[in-house]
Amino acid sequence: MASIRYNPNGQKGRISYNTDIVSGIVVLSLQETEGIELVPSKSKGIKICFEKEGIFADISVIAHYGYSVPALAYSIQQTVKQMVESMTKFKIAKVDVHVQSVIFPAATPAAPEEPEQEKIG
Repeated sequence: MASIRYNPNGQKGRISYNTDIVSGIVVLSLQETEGIELVPSKSKGIKICFEKEGIFADISVIAHYGYSVPALAYSIQQTVKQMVESMTKFKIAKVDVHVQSVIFPAATPAAPEEPEQEKIG
């Protein structure tokens, strides 16, 4: 959770972010990306690591059939980088995207043909 400290001596306060805040921002950015779903797990397939160089994000997603995987990965990288850097003071050093599986559209079963009944007059 982010914490804000107020110093009455006129000095600027301090804002700190933990991993959950940044993970929440990443989840929001992934929800804006069309053609993917989050991995159904407790961590939602997101791992965040704070280093000197910046934030390293490791993201696992499920792609929908018909979307280009390289285009999806690039879109995820750009969206995550833009949203995290605009909402926090941190820079994104690296975003790794792992596509775990592909969701194929459900085939609609054909309606069974009913035999015609003869009319008895």
